[in-house]
Amino acid sequence: MARFYVLTIEPTLFGDTALVREWGRLGQRGRRRMDLFAGRVQAVEALETWLVRKKRRGYVPKNSAA
Repeated sequence: MARFYVLTIEPTLFGDTALVREWGRLGQRGRRRMDLFAGRVQAVEALETWLVRKKRRGYVPKNSAA
């Protein structure tokens, strides 16, 4: 089954930084979860941890055009 997993770091309205994780089956509406962090450094560390986990599960990184 074809699946996707998207990790992004986004600012919040209140000055925090959020790690946004989206996942699901291709062609379907996925799920979305937002984890809040006080600083960008902590969010980047969490993102790198998730990247390692997902690579172990067989996901292949794809760089965005933006």
